[in-house]
Amino acid sequence: MPERLMVTFATSAVADTEKMLEWYREQQVPEVGKRLANEIMERIDVLQEYPDTGRVVPEFGRDNLRELICSPFRIVYRRDKSSIRVVRVWRSERLLKLPT
Repeated sequence: MPERLMVTFATSAVADTEKMLEWYREQQVPEVGKRLANEIMERIDVLQEYPDTGRVVPEFGRDNLRELICSPFRIVYRRDKSSIRVVRVWRSERLLKLPT
């Protein structure tokens, strides 16, 4: 069995998730936001054992910057030797821009 890596969340990923939940509450379908948040977390859990599951983010082409698709969202993460850092939870139709 592969070694489990630690997963952490950047402030930007937490804010993205909070905004997503807020948007679904405003649309009066909070259960949809909660379901999507749960699905996103389930996908992220897989990264602990299989960190290279995601594809390389096309906009950047860097091997350590990867993404999982959890439609309609992209879960963007940085893959380091001993950890995973989730950096964005982004609508899949948006192009990714990293903070400078």
